[in-house]
Amino acid sequence: MRLWKREFLRLGLLAILGWGLGWILGIAGFGLAVGISLYLVYHLLQLRALHHWLTHTPQSEPPAASGLWGELFDRLYRHQKAQRITQSRLLGILRRIEESSEAMRDSVVMLDRHGDMEWWNSAAERMLGLKTAHDRGHHITNLIRDPRFVGYFHSLDYREPLTLHSPIDERMVLQFQITLYGDDERLVMARDITRLHQLEEMRRDFVANVSHELRTPLTVLSGYLETYSDYADQLPPRFARGLGQMQEQTTRMQNLVNDLLLLSRLETDRGGADHAAFDLQALLESVKRDAEALSAGRQTISVELEQPASLTGSEQEIRSAISNLVFNAVRYTPPGSHITLRFKPHPKGGCLEVEDDGEGIDPIHIPRLTERFYRVDKGRSTATGGTGLGLAIVKHVLLRHDAHLEINSHPGQGATFRCIFPASRLILATDDAFPHHA
Repeated sequence: MRLWKREFLRLGLLAILGWGLGWILGIAGFGLAVGISLYLVYHLLQLRALHHWLTHTPQSEPPAASGLWGELFDRLYRHQKAQRITQSRLLGILRRIEESSEAMRDSVVMLDRHGDMEWWNSAAERMLGLKTAHDRGHHITNLIRDPRFVGYFHSLDYREPLTLHSPIDERMVLQFQITLYGDDERLVMARDITRLHQLEEMRRDFVANVSHELRTPLTVLSGYLETYSDYADQLPPRFARGLGQMQEQTTRMQNLVNDLLLLSRLETDRGGADHAAFDLQALLESVKRDAEALSAGRQTISVELEQPASLTGSEQEIRSAISNLVFNAVRYTPPGSHITLRFKPHPKGGCLEVEDDGEGIDPIHIPRLTERFYRVDKGRSTATGGTGLGLAIVKHVLLRHDAHLEINSHPGQGATFRCIFPASRLILATDDAFPHHA
């Protein structure tokens, strides 16, 4: 503020001096104009010095000046120096980020908001075959043309990673994960999981082979046990006592082997050959009858259709998935509970629900329920007769039908298992004769 006062004082003195000299000479107005002109010339010269400094020598010391212009030059120089320090620090951070990205074994590709490639590390060149001069500015789907990646990229749903073979080496298996940031920009990361994929294949093959080999001895054991049970009254009492338990455990082992074989087939076979449209009400009614036979009157079971519909897919696999959900409800809800099989429209398409009013499940267990052999209550696993593979089978069946499983439950509030199918797999009836209840 003091500088501005001085500047106004200087202007006033020049004006008064010019006017005074002009008055003495008899041309007061001309003298005033000369005084103000000198003031303007001074400022124009300082402005020219500022322009020359900023245009030609911005890194050098600012021009020497006093008063308001000296303060302005000093402030601009300090600001410019702070900007250079900040820029140098940011460049250092960017270099470290680039160096750390180069050191990563995982591929990193930066995309702009249009999906065009801007930068990538050397691992991306090795795994994806990127070439700096040729591929920069090209769309990512021009490089990775697999329809599954194209659909994954455009879906904008990147919660789960995508596993594909490398576009340049079929022997290499990559796991892609896309992250959104900034102004709809994307970061594509690809990890080499070839070794893990091979180990997973070995595990699947081992489980499938062992399960297959177990079927024959179990069939033989089951046959002999049935024969012995027909003559149980002729066996010594201490042999007869264990016969029923042997039959029960053999049946349990056969169910386990069958579930392992089914799960192995779901993991290795892409399916689709038997996909056709089938009526959902008929399916749910059939599953209800099987569940009532298993329940033996301990629970009440009903079917509700908020809208008649058909589903396109494998009827056998969908039946297996819904049966597993309903049979779990029968096994784990107390007598007197009510179980509902329901179909209703959903914002994403359609929803098949299995709802019960039983004891419920602590939400802490829900993320792990679809793992193989995971049990909420390990103490009653033998009593219920389950194999621990039911929800894993449900998960894989739904994945093969572009669907997903949602679980909602709290202790004392029952449980609801929802199978969410996309609209592309549903054929909704046009009649208004609903809801249907059974």
